[in-house]
Amino acid sequence: MVQVPEKTLTLEEFLQLPETKPASEYIDGQVIQKPMPQGKHSIIQGECVTTINTAVKKQRIACAFPELRCTFGGRSIVPDISVFAWNRIPIDSNKDVANVFPICPDWTIEILSPDQSPTKVTGNILHCLKHGCQMGWLIDPDERSLIIYPSGQQPEFLQEEHELLPVPTLVANLKLTVGDIFSWLKL
Repeated sequence: MVQVPEKTLTLEEFLQLPETKPASEYIDGQVIQKPMPQGKHSIIQGECVTTINTAVKKQRIACAFPELRCTFGGRSIVPDISVFAWNRIPIDSNKDVANVFPICPDWTIEILSPDQSPTKVTGNILHCLKHGCQMGWLIDPDERSLIIYPSGQQPEFLQEEHELLPVPTLVANLKLTVGDIFSWLKL
């Protein structure tokens, strides 16, 4: 039997709640807690953030953030990796990176966990694209595949090790293959 919550929260009410571990997201009036990341998820996330930042951060082109809350378009989501163009990164009065990101990322990357709904994750990627995101990636470690969601284009399914992964124009110098992503799983 499906239980219907007695009361849905507003986005403002959700944002007043204490943070949870793992993070909770606000989608269509519902609070949905993300699953706890496991080994494959964690290693891909860490290596991906490091690889992206190595390619673009020093030149102040963009910055990749792991598990960053982004609140926009009536949702508050926590993509596994959010990449922002340098000039779009919110800053506070001290000229430091702000704590609150009320905008969508330029590139959103999700890594599917064993207990995670691919439909929910895809919904978050599509929400980002609807609000100005350039590209979304859905990485499936168990299937060793990626679905690439370029803005305004047909998604691409990539599974061959030699295939070069499409990236947003802001990180055009980043060259990764499907094989590169899944080689990170080998220690």
